[in-house]
Amino acid sequence: MQTTLRNPDGASAAGLLSHWRSDVPAGVVVFLVALPLCLGIALASGVPLMAGLVSGIVGGLVVAWLSGSQLSVSGPAAGLVVIVVDAIAKLGSFEAFLVAVMVAGALQWLFGRLQAGDLGACFPSPVIKGMLAAIGLILILKQLPVAFGFVSGEQAMRLVPRTIDGFDDLGRLVGAVTGSAVIIAAGALAILFAWDSPWAKRLPLIGRLPGPLLAVLWGIGYQAVAMATEPSVALPDHQRVALPEGDGLAALWSQLASPDWSALARPEVYTIAFTLAVVASLETLLSLEAADRLDPLKRVAPPNRELQAQGVGNMLAGLLGGLPITAVIVRTSANIQSGARTRLSAVFHGVLLLASVLFLSEFLQWVPLAALAAVLLHTGFKLAKPAMIAAVWREGWSAFVPFAVTVGAILATDLLIGILIGLACSMLFLIQANTRGALTMISEGNVHLIRLSKDVSFFSKATLRNHLNRVEPGHSLVIDGCNCGFMDRDIREALDDFMAHAQERGIQVELRSMPQAAPPAPPDEPPAQWLKARSAR
Repeated sequence: MQTTLRNPDGASAAGLLSHWRSDVPAGVVVFLVALPLCLGIALASGVPLMAGLVSGIVGGLVVAWLSGSQLSVSGPAAGLVVIVVDAIAKLGSFEAFLVAVMVAGALQWLFGRLQAGDLGACFPSPVIKGMLAAIGLILILKQLPVAFGFVSGEQAMRLVPRTIDGFDDLGRLVGAVTGSAVIIAAGALAILFAWDSPWAKRLPLIGRLPGPLLAVLWGIGYQAVAMATEPSVALPDHQRVALPEGDGLAALWSQLASPDWSALARPEVYTIAFTLAVVASLETLLSLEAADRLDPLKRVAPPNRELQAQGVGNMLAGLLGGLPITAVIVRTSANIQSGARTRLSAVFHGVLLLASVLFLSEFLQWVPLAALAAVLLHTGFKLAKPAMIAAVWREGWSAFVPFAVTVGAILATDLLIGILIGLACSMLFLIQANTRGALTMISEGNVHLIRLSKDVSFFSKATLRNHLNRVEPGHSLVIDGCNCGFMDRDIREALDDFMAHAQERGIQVELRSMPQAAPPAPPDEPPAQWLKARSAR
């Protein structure tokens, strides 16, 4: 059955306003959460900060309207920062990267049309957790220099190698740290971690405000006090948010980056686009599943429609100079916890983001980059928190090894290759689990018993051959399939080959309750034992 992008029930004007009393306040909360995240993710990606805001606006005004989910919120995602940074480095410009974003959106739309939304459930949990943990670690590594007042990680790394030459160079590195940036980042982190605790939520008035907003307000307050009392300790302009100046939609439009269409002739654009499409779709489907679980009305959003909506959003975001978009669990959970009931909250948050760009750009330029870095450091910690790693460890080697391999592979290569390596590692453990206990052999004198478990796949073919090779001429063999529900045709062929020569070797074979599942076409002269076993059934 084909999915369409027609608005579902509740997307009409009447339905959209049916719960406005709860949706509008929730939209305000989501806006307050999304604003610092949009700026911070753009900062971490090394792109103009306006690109993050553009994606947040498109996610609210376009994706929320087209989506089949009533509660999910879309926008720029921290999980795509790694891909964005690597892609821009490979393509050489942000404008060329925008073309890859548009191609990725087209692929996502195609995924939805091809009903690929259910494939997200096929990714093993350890690989997904490893992907998120690796993204968290990369966020932490990239934002630590900004929290210490460096313009970028590259500036910090240019100073770090010199520390091996002596204490003078070490002093030079320490001297390059901006004390105010450290104070702002430390205070913001303290606020963010405090707001994770239940007691903070019970505080009057401020307890209802989102932690990222308070962290940013702390940074703005520190900067304002420093400017008023001791300007020498205030952050310089290059360590604060820089947005293009101008009022009105026309001025905003003139400041947006445009795709470099010549990049369509570059093969690497399509590799990057495929990586973006796969990872963004996976993150979207995970967020959608979480939203369905948290929905107090227990509504289930259609995943294929969501992929189509995300695809349209990414095509538009790339055209307007924005970052790639996914459904984001942080904003979605804030939306649900704030009492949202319909998509109006997500649409309203997009309206507020647009209004902030048009009318609050001067205020936004007071935001310290160190405060945004703290928001991303906190996000990175939550993605790779020790409690999650410990939980995976307790699940055993079959979960922890693919998790660790995925993390290491992503850090050593890139996101797509790392995920593929993690999937391969997970498949090895799956093969081992399928073969272990599928076949057991008991021998007593000249009599051997091979017992088949519930499912016997071709992975057990080598084990079966080893067992059959232990049966010497003149011995008896019983093959018990009482507990076997499925037998792969490779296993059946291996048994056929053995039984075709068993009689001339003096081996007596007895078959018990062999399954009928998926046998190959019978040979011209089937072994007599098969006929005997089938007639017995």
